[in-house]
Amino acid sequence: MSETMHQDTRNNAAFHPLRLILVILGLLIGISFAAQWYSRNVTMPRYCAYSGDILKGVREILTEKTPAGEGDRKPYIIAARLTFLVPRKPDEPLNSYLGRLQHHLEQKCP
Repeated sequence: MSETMHQDTRNNAAFHPLRLILVILGLLIGISFAAQWYSRNVTMPRYCAYSGDILKGVREILTEKTPAGEGDRKPYIIAARLTFLVPRKPDEPLNSYLGRLQHHLEQKCP
């Protein structure tokens, strides 16, 4: 092979870290936007069906050691997921958090 073919092969096979970083950054931003969209359009509407009992469940989760006891755990799992989507601020009183959570649900639920 000629010297120019070897040089072309080396240039094409060179590692470009900037391209890799840009691709990874694009993927992470895309995943973040997809997760936010899913949260707004799929997950939050599910909570509207349980809006009456969900605040009671959140209060029990935050104040009791075993809120479900031996009963059905599904309402408490749903409430726990909501606390993940709308987290409590550090040093926020429980009643303020529940009020903010109720306001958030009222905005999202028709």
